[in-house]
Amino acid sequence: MKSIFDTVSRTCSKAVTNAYSTSFSMATKMLAPSIRQDIYNIYGFVRFADEIVDSFHDYDKENLLNDFTIELEKAIEAKISLNPILNAFQETVHKYQIDPSLYKSFLKSMRLDLHKSTYLTQEEYKEYIYGSADVVGLMCLKVFVNGDVKRYEELRESAMSLGSAFQKVNFLRDLKADFEDLSRSYFPNTNLEALDEVSKQKIIDEIEADFLAGYKGIVQLPPEAKFGVYTAYIYYSKLLNKLKKVPSHEIKNSRISVPVYQKAGLLAKSYISYRLNIL
Repeated sequence: MKSIFDTVSRTCSKAVTNAYSTSFSMATKMLAPSIRQDIYNIYGFVRFADEIVDSFHDYDKENLLNDFTIELEKAIEAKISLNPILNAFQETVHKYQIDPSLYKSFLKSMRLDLHKSTYLTQEEYKEYIYGSADVVGLMCLKVFVNGDVKRYEELRESAMSLGSAFQKVNFLRDLKADFEDLSRSYFPNTNLEALDEVSKQKIIDEIEADFLAGYKGIVQLPPEAKFGVYTAYIYYSKLLNKLKKVPSHEIKNSRISVPVYQKAGLLAKSYISYRLNIL
């Protein structure tokens, strides 16, 4: 029965989320059950594409990404795929009428990671972030507003800003892995080999501006989504605060994280704020 396969597909997407990201998994669990699975489905898709370009070093990444893209196109057209992750994702795409340009832009940025190592201009930088992060926020927003076009357009810019903030925090946290292991440098006009406090502060100011714009959208989200997104916001804000305290010359020599016990505390803080309606 197709329904059994669909259930297996959704279970796979949830398992991918739980296995690859404790923070995203924690935030997703705070969403209403009515929308939670669709966010798992989106995450499963973006996670697999990202793993192709970031992790599968012993394989032909370009061929893998090409195959994944072709399989996605077939899944969207046929409304089924024997790849459980793509089968679950196409279900969400059709359910909320997600614009194909969003997941195509995402795959375009993933493809850039195969060959492009530096971003020299703001235009290149913004284009990469739009494809790698902003569109993920927009796909999730489609789910959060249950496909409501008017609300989607009203919250579109804030969702993009929040996606940008999360991505830039990841860039700052992962400087060591990106620069040394993958030979990538995303921040334009920044010498990562001799990162100084001025350059670091410029990056932080940019992230905080994105967070501010993103927060304005969080408070306008439907109740089904607000607590989960706010939980992610609190987590990444905490991560940024920890990064602020790391000297610029040390930031690329270590990977900052939020311990499990602190995540639990952040979750409790988020819940209190949400219940007291002070978002």
